Amino acid sequence: MTLRSLPAVAVLLVAVALTAGCGGDDADPSSAAPTVSVVSAPPATGLPSAPTPSTAPSSASGVASPPAPPSGAPQGPTQHRPASPPPVVLPQRPAGAPGATQIVNAFRAAGLRVSHPRDRSIECGPDGLGLGCSELVATDAVTVYVFPDETSASDIAETWGGQSYRRGAVVLNYLEAKTPAADRPRYEKVLNGLG
Repeated sequence: MTLRSLPAVAVLLVAVALTAGCGGDDADPSSAAPTVSVVSAPPATGLPSAPTPSTAPSSASGVASPPAPPSGAPQGPTQHRPASPPPVVLPQRPAGAPGATQIVNAFRAAGLRVSHPRDRSIECGPDGLGLGCSELVATDAVTVYVFPDETSASDIAETWGGQSYRRGAVVLNYLEAKTPAADRPRYEKVLNGLG
């Protein structure tokens, strides 16, 4: 006997037990044991079989209830993510410190090369958790960082060593730039004249 035929045997044993266990007067039809029809098990295919109409659960109205969702199916309403990420909140630059765009415009007005300016303030990090800067504008010649305080500016300037210049909360970074070392003092002089 195989394991696949066990359910059919179990149904047969229950039917026999019900028939044998229900006693009563055979002459009285109302006391007769209920009849149980035995359904043979479907042929073993290795695939799960769908419930037959006689074994499908039904409600009191006789209408079959919908099947239960699979065990891994999500429950409740589907939640949708927002179409765009929330805006990045950067720390405020200190009062009196020039803005990065203002500094780049001052370089341009002084005749210094600041081609392809790009506002990369998003790289400061969400809520200032990246580099911790307030503003960041990169050009082909120099990258201008404005930090929320002088301590943060000093820390990053020290990290970049001789490839940067700091004045207050502003740091000029020459790491990605092709600015000759001889031209750097001109950028620094314009920055020092801003206030």
